[in-house]
Amino acid sequence: MASPFDQSSYQVRFDWGVEGLRRLAASDVVIVVDVIRFGSNVVAAAAVGDHVVLSDAHAVSANGAAVAIAASELAHDPVVVAGALRNAAAVARAVMAEQHARGGRTSIAVIAAGEKGADGVRFAVEDLLGAGAVIAALSDLGIDHSSPEAVSTAESFRALRRAVKHLMTASGSGRELEGDERHADVKAAAAIDDLDVVPVLRDGVFAAL
Repeated sequence: MASPFDQSSYQVRFDWGVEGLRRLAASDVVIVVDVIRFGSNVVAAAAVGDHVVLSDAHAVSANGAAVAIAASELAHDPVVVAGALRNAAAVARAVMAEQHARGGRTSIAVIAAGEKGADGVRFAVEDLLGAGAVIAALSDLGIDHSSPEAVSTAESFRALRRAVKHLMTASGSGRELEGDERHADVKAAAAIDDLDVVPVLRDGVFAAL
């Protein structure tokens, strides 16, 4: 029997972390969103032709990497991609191409990594915005049969789009890196659709589609 929380009646689904990925119905495509450390670094590397080994990415950010690893281990073998603010539109176009190639409606799980702590996954505003950007971009292309959870996430991004940079630098994740050389990564990660690249996970390695 389907769970009321698996969002199986919708094409576009949204949840948080590894637990959220497992809670959702099996999806053809899993989009991993961990904006500041994982997603943006993987996207930037793919943009210049570099490959990112998942085990190396795990050392940079265990949160996004953990979701990617869990997705790669699913029995139904979904397509796993890294999404962020920087490549949201490119990811949406790649999903549309995947749907055309399959010749039928393609189900999509957008997973915000959040921040793993002692008490479980902590809400991370940057991952909410990144996931919302991807879902909004999918909707703009007509892939809009979305769960209430996904719709709410997309509309949060639409409403807050102009404030993304401020929200990210002022958030807990941004403030945590104040005084750290990695703080510059926060502003870079706040750019919206400045990279036209989609990193896809194959055999433990992220590389451009």
